[in-house]
Amino acid sequence: MRPSDYRVFANTLVFPTFHPAVRLAGWLLALLAIQRLSGVPLLLALALSVFAGSAIRQRAGRLIRRTRWLLLSLFAVFAWGVAGDPLWAGWGAPTREGLDEAALQLGRLLLVLVVVAAFLEKMPLGTLLSGARRLLQPLRWTGIDADRGVIRLMLALRYAEALPRPRDWRSLLAAPATPLAESIELDDSPLRGRDRLALALGLIGLVALLGG
Repeated sequence: MRPSDYRVFANTLVFPTFHPAVRLAGWLLALLAIQRLSGVPLLLALALSVFAGSAIRQRAGRLIRRTRWLLLSLFAVFAWGVAGDPLWAGWGAPTREGLDEAALQLGRLLLVLVVVAAFLEKMPLGTLLSGARRLLQPLRWTGIDADRGVIRLMLALRYAEALPRPRDWRSLLAAPATPLAESIELDDSPLRGRDRLALALGLIGLVALLGG
């Protein structure tokens, strides 16, 4: 057995490959957990995100550049919109409490963008849609069509990727239409025992997060 085979075997043994639904549920749980981070844990998580792979860092950088105006807007809303002690005496001063809240919310949002970048980089579109379809299937009794939901998710993701970056609204009128014909292969494999166990533990973690 070659050294590369030993590494693959070790990775499979220590980090077993879960169903896409489990990975998608874990990602959603991570996003919810980020909203509970503050102070030192949040700073530590942001510091550790620097050690992500180069592809993840580049994708996160693109997401941050695309949302830079949203980030600046949120900073202004919290810094000048939260009541408290002014940072300096005079007109136009932000509040200390507002700056603290702005730093907290921006730190969480930046970490969310890094997690989203890592998820999109490591999970192909077909795998993502397979996980979403499996997670939506138990909701059929509520009238939710899993297949239709997956198709809408695919169209939304494709539209977001194909959307041009115009300088004004006239460029949108001249943007070429995206092709409608596309084939995506979905993995319809059933959930295994460890997948169901992981989802059950994730559900317990969700209840703990919401009730904490």
